[in-house]
Amino acid sequence: MSSDESQNAASSERRDAVREKAQQVKVRQSRARLIRRTSLAVVAIAFVAVIAVVVTWTVSSSASKPMMSPANVVNDGFVVKDVRGGGVDSVDPDANGSLEGEAATPSPTPTPEPEPTPTASPTEAPAVEIRVYVDYLSTGSRDFQLANTKQLSEWVGDGAATLTYYPVAMLTAKSNGTKYSLRAAGAAACVAQHAPDYFFAFNDALLRQQPEVDSDGYSDSELAALAIATGLDGPKVVRACIEDQSYASWAKTATERALQELPGTDGASLTGTPMVLVNGTQYVGKLDDPKEFAQFVLTIASDAYYKATPTPTTAP
Repeated sequence: MSSDESQNAASSERRDAVREKAQQVKVRQSRARLIRRTSLAVVAIAFVAVIAVVVTWTVSSSASKPMMSPANVVNDGFVVKDVRGGGVDSVDPDANGSLEGEAATPSPTPTPEPEPTPTASPTEAPAVEIRVYVDYLSTGSRDFQLANTKQLSEWVGDGAATLTYYPVAMLTAKSNGTKYSLRAAGAAACVAQHAPDYFFAFNDALLRQQPEVDSDGYSDSELAALAIATGLDGPKVVRACIEDQSYASWAKTATERALQELPGTDGASLTGTPMVLVNGTQYVGKLDDPKEFAQFVLTIASDAYYKATPTPTTAP
């Protein structure tokens, strides 16, 4: 065999060897790509499965833990039945602050002896219904409470008025992300639920010791300490309720309901705090003037008295 033929044969063998190696590399690369794709698919499937498990667990947990609502709430409000512990440094109204003014006892009509004259049977004025929608970060709510605590306490104690507070959370975004308004409203609900006789005192303390707007406000632990400082019964239960934020979701929902429509009104809704309703009529006077508020309440009480007075009948 000539040298040319030998060189051609060697070149052919080298090309065949190179092709074979290239084919082997290609096969290995194909296998690697297949393994990577398979691994990615497995990881993706596993990730989707984990997400599905988490979502299912979250939904089932939410379903197993329904929103807690206070048992003694009435239309999202708490009726004050005991005024112990209320503040005492509010302004003392003058005689006009009494709900037992001239309207409670109208002057009797003289009755001539010979002829029968229509007379009205004496009746007591019905208790005035006072409703206060309060945000514990609202400075207006604080002003109203400081000015009127004393006379509100007296009216409730005398049975001349019923007083209901509605904790709402309209200023939740005004506390550096701590949601103080919401947590404070939930804390008030905790006290109303577990120590109702001390609700008025805690409500008063929350407003008297109100934190600044745009501050963090009190922590849950500090709110619990403030509640316990009123001397309430069952401090451990109240603390656990406040620190667990047991009624925070309820407070949020109650606020949303109030923003849509207030019960017992002709379609009125909450527009700001405080909103004070006396027999369904909104008070629009000065929040820090107890005399003006007392006169407003007296006027409403007078109207209620005359509406409740029986129709005159002929007396012998």
